[in-house]
Amino acid sequence: MERQIDVEIRELKDLILAMGCCVEKSIEEATQALILREPDRFKKVYELEKTINEHHILVDEACVRILARQSPLAADLRWIVATIKINTDLERMGDQAVNISHNGERYLTEPALKPLIDLPRMASEVRQMVRSCLDAFVRKDLALAEQVLQQDDVVDQLKNEILDELKAFMARDPQSISRALNLILIARNLERLGDHATNIAEDVIYALTGKDIRHGHS
Repeated sequence: MERQIDVEIRELKDLILAMGCCVEKSIEEATQALILREPDRFKKVYELEKTINEHHILVDEACVRILARQSPLAADLRWIVATIKINTDLERMGDQAVNISHNGERYLTEPALKPLIDLPRMASEVRQMVRSCLDAFVRKDLALAEQVLQQDDVVDQLKNEILDELKAFMARDPQSISRALNLILIARNLERLGDHATNIAEDVIYALTGKDIRHGHS
């Protein structure tokens, strides 16, 4: 016989999944608007942020209801605690997509500084990380969560390469500084998205195993 808490946790998971889909779409719209130089797509990011914020509140309220009514056992409690933390990371991902949009809008008011090569690769890696950490959460897939942790190293390396190249542009041509700075900020926004995806993967690992691996702790 199915427990009532199982029903409520499943409904909670559906809420997180819906929120995650909005976050994925928001990141895609923000990055593609920049890469394809289609600034009208930034408007969709701002619309999605409202939905993400609404889900943020709904998930928190649902978690509080479960904690207040169901007296969850240890495994259930870990899952609810992880969900609360994942909810926060997803909301902050929405904020980062908005930051990409703001920086992208400024960048697109001027001629392109250079062909974008590493930045689209970085954006693609980040979107994959976000998709994978959410899939790991929904499917309770430990191996996939661990894979996300490894992908973060790739994102960090791409960010460093992008920053080195853009610093060289600024050193050679002072007129490139404003455009280069906007691209640097976008690379850092993408890095933060990767960090949030890593946080989610760590929370999934904690929920499944009880192990806290943050900061190298086991």
